[in-house]
Amino acid sequence: MSASQKPSNHVANIRHDWQLAEVETLFALPFNDLIFQAQTAHRAFFDPNEIQVSSLLSIKTGSCSEDCGYCPQSARYDSDLTPEALMPVEAVLQAAQQAQAQGASRFCMGAAWRSPKDRDIERVVEMVKGVKALGMETCVTLGMLTDRQTQALKDGGLDYYNHNLDTSEDYYSEVITTRTYQDRLDTLERVREAGINVCCGGIVGMGESEVDRAKLLLQLANLPKHPESVPINMLVQVEGTPLHGTATLDPLVFVRTVAVARIMMPESRVRLSAGRTAMSDEMQALCFLAGANSIFYGDKLLTTDNPMTSHDRQLFQRLGVRMGGSSYA
Repeated sequence: MSASQKPSNHVANIRHDWQLAEVETLFALPFNDLIFQAQTAHRAFFDPNEIQVSSLLSIKTGSCSEDCGYCPQSARYDSDLTPEALMPVEAVLQAAQQAQAQGASRFCMGAAWRSPKDRDIERVVEMVKGVKALGMETCVTLGMLTDRQTQALKDGGLDYYNHNLDTSEDYYSEVITTRTYQDRLDTLERVREAGINVCCGGIVGMGESEVDRAKLLLQLANLPKHPESVPINMLVQVEGTPLHGTATLDPLVFVRTVAVARIMMPESRVRLSAGRTAMSDEMQALCFLAGANSIFYGDKLLTTDNPMTSHDRQLFQRLGVRMGGSSYA
């Protein structure tokens, strides 16, 4: 990092007392003004030309008892998804090695559970230890955890736990009824108290209002500590799920959401997650300008498609940005 790129943390103010009216004002700014504010906040903490790269693997697929309206892994929906049992540890480590060879610095493992059993956690801990031994950061998303399970993951060396809020509390019941919003907040608190870094964001384009998007970011930014990673997902519509056929979100609304997230949580990695296959290179470039500085890398995100790694490398080259950097802010 050159002298001109070094972070100057005094430039951005870390807050946990945002008010809804303030967030709505940010969303309503002229686009150029919003992007300028977001890029200014971004440069206060990060190298603006560096993108952290994570890879995501579904280690247990389908047959989930939850009714998340966007998810083809729910046992309630006919999405033509073939359920798969928890993968062998060796197969997971082979996938991690391949991801590392392609440039990923963090390996994320997702399992379609409402909440895992203790014996499942034992297997996952083996995976975490194996991936850590490769020199990669580790992340898992397994659903709701008990205190004992959370501590086992911490003792196994887990770096991050992903547990998204998905949307605002007001809109949540329109998307999910089998788990409450408070359940999600309780899991985040349990993970945080155990000393595991938090990866938490949401999905936009599910039919929510702008106020819902503002309230989601308000909830995240007013947590006692900001999530270290904030995935911003664009709904991937899958046939057979209730949200298939939802009106497509304006791409600039998505960019605005990324920008507001960057302003409100300037120390966090803001990650472009699901939905990148539907984004043009130009839209992704605007997201990077708005402060996104992390992506999921590889041709699959759990069960949905993701841009090929070769395409991402070409885009990075065209933009003059590079892969690298720890996920830690």
